[in-house]
Amino acid sequence: MASLQLRRESSMDQQESPRSPEAKLGMKVEDLWGVQEPKLSPNEKLNACFESIPVSAFPLAPQGIEIKSDASLAEAVQILAQNKILSAPVVDVNAPDDATWIDRYIGIVEFAGIAIWILQQSEPPSPRSPSSPSGTYFAVSINGMTSAVGLGTLGPEDASITSGDFFEALTSSKFYKNTKVVRDISGTFRWAPFLALQKSNSFLTMLLLLSKYKMKSVPVVDLGDGKINNIITQSAVIHMLAECTGFHWFESWGTKKLLEIGLPTMSPKEIIKCECRIWALSGSNCLAFLAMFPIACLQLNLLFSKRYLSESLFVYQVHEDQPVLQAFKLMRKNRIGGVPVVESGGKKAIGNISLRDVQFLLTAPEIYRDYRSITAKNFLIAVKNYLEKHDKRSPMLSGTVTCKRDKTIKELIQTLDSEKIHRMYVVDDDGNLEGVITLRDIISRLVHEPHGYFGDFFDGVLPLPENCRV
Repeated sequence: MASLQLRRESSMDQQESPRSPEAKLGMKVEDLWGVQEPKLSPNEKLNACFESIPVSAFPLAPQGIEIKSDASLAEAVQILAQNKILSAPVVDVNAPDDATWIDRYIGIVEFAGIAIWILQQSEPPSPRSPSSPSGTYFAVSINGMTSAVGLGTLGPEDASITSGDFFEALTSSKFYKNTKVVRDISGTFRWAPFLALQKSNSFLTMLLLLSKYKMKSVPVVDLGDGKINNIITQSAVIHMLAECTGFHWFESWGTKKLLEIGLPTMSPKEIIKCECRIWALSGSNCLAFLAMFPIACLQLNLLFSKRYLSESLFVYQVHEDQPVLQAFKLMRKNRIGGVPVVESGGKKAIGNISLRDVQFLLTAPEIYRDYRSITAKNFLIAVKNYLEKHDKRSPMLSGTVTCKRDKTIKELIQTLDSEKIHRMYVVDDDGNLEGVITLRDIISRLVHEPHGYFGDFFDGVLPLPENCRV
C-alpha cells in the first residue's frame, strides 16, 4: 500500500506541472485510466483510453517541410538531409490556391524511394524490369560492366559494382541534376493519394496504422483545409511514451521486461544471414511471393502485413565485406528500415545501415573516392569520418546500440528516444545477435486491434498509380 501511495503522489506531482506537451497528453491518458472498468485487463484499458482521445491532441510537429513537385531529385535529397527527416509531402505546384489538401498534395517522397532509384542506376539492364535508358547507360559506363547480369546477391568479388568514384560521377552528371521528383521517379515513391487521418480520428487508429499496418508516418488533416495539419511519426510516438514515465498506465506496462511482452519476436536459430537462401518460418507462400514481386499497392500490403507479416521473423544482415548496395537492396526487397553490418564469419554487429543513410551516397560522394570499392565496412568508416567533421550529434557516431533480453520496455524506450534511433539489436552475453526491436514492434505491444475495428476504412482510398513500382 505504501508503494502504491508513493506512485500516486508521484503521478499527482506530474499532473500539477507536466514536463512537456507529451506529458500533458500522458496526463489525459492517466485521467481516463483511472475511470476504466476494474474488470478490464491493462491492455484493454489502454485501448479504451486511446480510443477516447482524438488524434488532434497529439503535439504538433516542430516544422512542416514540403517538397515542390517540380523539384529535382538533388533538391529533394538536400531538403530531407538538411532537415533530418525521412520523408516529406510533395506539393503540386499547379494546384490552385483554393485547392483542398487532397488536390494540393501529390504524395510523399521518402528515402526508401530514393534507395530504389539508386539501385536502378547501379543495376545493368534487365529484360524483366523497366529502367531508364539514361540510367542504365550511366551505370554500365561508370562501372565498366559489359554483361546484363542482375544485381542478385552481391559478394565481395562483386564489390567493384559500387566503385569509390561511382556516386561522385553520378551526382556531377547532367542525368542526376536533371532528374525530377515527379516526372522521372514518382513511381518509386509512396505515391498518390497517401492515407491521412482526420483530426477527429482516434489515437488508437493512429497507433494501429503506425504499428500493425506498418506506416512510418501518418498525416493529419482537416477535410476542408488546403494543408496538412500535422504529421505523426513512429519516432514522435516513442518520444511521447518516453515523456510519460511515472504515470500509472505507463509504469504498469513499461516496467515489464522484453521477454514478458514477447520481444524480440525471434529466437537465435531464426536469425538468417543475407547470403543464404531465406526460408520463411510461417506464411512461406506469401513471403516467397513478396520477395519475387514487390507490392506496389499499399492496400494489398496492408492485407499481407496483417495476415502474415505482423511479426519480425528474421534479422536480415550484411557482412562487412559485402557491397553497401546489398544493404539497401535487402531493405528494398524485404520492406525494412535498416540492417546490421556484422563481422565476417561471425555474428557480432559492427554497425548499422538504415534507409536514411542513403543520403550519404548522394550528399557527400567524395568521401569514398579513396576506396577501390564501397563495401559496407568502408561505407561505415567513411560516413563516420565525415560526420565527425560536420555533424558530431549524429546518431551514427554512437556506434551500434544493443541491449539484452532482460531490459525493460521503459529502458528500451528511453534509450531509443535519447539516441534518436529507430531500432535496437538484442545480443547475448557474448555480443552475438539474437534479434532486433523496432519502433513499430514497441507500438504494436502498446495496443491491439479490436475485431472488425477498421471495417471499410481502407476501401477505395488507395488506387494504384500506373507507373508505381514500389
